[in-house]
Amino acid sequence: MNWKGVVRGDDRTTTGRVPPTSGQRWVLALTSLGFFMAMMDSMIVTTASTAIRADFGATVGQLQWMLNAYNVAVAAFLLIGVALGARLGYRRMYVVGLIVFVVGSVVAALSPTLDVLIAARVVQGIGASVMTPMSMAILTSAFPAATRGRALGIWSGVGGLALIIGPALGGVIVSTWGWNWIFWINVPIGLVGAYLSWRRLAESHVGGDWPHPLDSVLVVAASGAIVWALSESVTHASMVPPTVVGALGILLAVAFIVHQHRESTPMVPLGLFRSSAFSGGAVATFLLYAAMYGVVFLLPQYLQAVTGASALRAGLELLPWTGTLVVFSPLAGRIVDRLGERLVALVSLLLQAVGYLWLALSLSPGARYSTMVAPLVLSGMGISMAGPALQKAVLGAVDWTQTGIASGVFNMFRQLGGAMGTAIAVMVFTAFGAMAPVGRFAAGFRAAMVASAALVAAGAISALDLQSLRHRPLPTS
Repeated sequence: MNWKGVVRGDDRTTTGRVPPTSGQRWVLALTSLGFFMAMMDSMIVTTASTAIRADFGATVGQLQWMLNAYNVAVAAFLLIGVALGARLGYRRMYVVGLIVFVVGSVVAALSPTLDVLIAARVVQGIGASVMTPMSMAILTSAFPAATRGRALGIWSGVGGLALIIGPALGGVIVSTWGWNWIFWINVPIGLVGAYLSWRRLAESHVGGDWPHPLDSVLVVAASGAIVWALSESVTHASMVPPTVVGALGILLAVAFIVHQHRESTPMVPLGLFRSSAFSGGAVATFLLYAAMYGVVFLLPQYLQAVTGASALRAGLELLPWTGTLVVFSPLAGRIVDRLGERLVALVSLLLQAVGYLWLALSLSPGARYSTMVAPLVLSGMGISMAGPALQKAVLGAVDWTQTGIASGVFNMFRQLGGAMGTAIAVMVFTAFGAMAPVGRFAAGFRAAMVASAALVAAGAISALDLQSLRHRPLPTS
């Protein structure tokens, strides 16, 4: 494979070629690092949530913003980051994203109040909103169609490794040093990653205009307003503010779509959604992560509040669920290359639905942990296979020059789905249960698991629109 790009030399920029073998290895390692960090900070806070809630005296409604502030920021700023990446270069924006992420991590570690922590999580999310789609775009451009599915599978597997390490590592850190240290570990890793990315990755430009200021305002305001309305609807004293803000968010989203239709160079080319593979993959991705994030927000709290597990033990008890990702994601990439994404996505989404329903039926205050292992493994296998299949569906539906915007839309749907899924899980939990006593917590959690199963089952319906790429190779860069 010949990947022509702009390679960083001494103190000047020169045109050259990245050696096929060493260049691809550096690309895979460094882009996976950024995705690893982004996924790690989504997961590592889950086992720390109980300690943070106790430290700041937060309610479950307030606590969800520790996770949602990050997810909403990622979703809201993704398309802006993609537009800037196309204009300024994928590598350059990837490095900027890493540095912003490090700054947010430092502020989060030093946070004296929950409000400051939430603001720091927004900064982290802005950094992740740039580095995640840039990592996917760089990776997709560097690998030919024949091996792209496998590369994306490895990339997803590294993200799965973050899911494995995150909760357990969070438990170790909280038990040993305190929750602040879950953010300090990002600083050295992020700085080293930024330096190596600047030195080792080739620059790539696909061209494009500066993001329109109105587009930027509309996408940020619409995303934030809708998720805020969902989140506050269960905790606000009156339904009037959430209803008004939610309606405003929907109007802003409609205004964004209308403006995209009228723009000669839109931030999101609406023509992309004419492809059933692209639109079906995006919707299925939204629902996949909505279900997953609802589970990952409440499950560690269930293990600590109902079964009495420590933060460390809760992290370890998540391994049957999270551990499947690093095992099955690389394998799933190969399977997608052979069988096509529609079959793999459909089966994997249905596996999750069955796993979540099984989990809901097995939960009770007196239930043994062993009854949870099989459904956790089953749903984890489903997540592992769905990721690479849906990625290939979305990226394979566009020309290679649009991989940046396609990866941005994919990740926007992923993060926005996660934020809305968390809000929906909290809404269902609050409607059917409470933080205490343990019986009420278990009842609320069971209801949230049923809701997650319904979401991912709807995702399986969306996956029926996907096309099989088994006989149609993806466009090469």
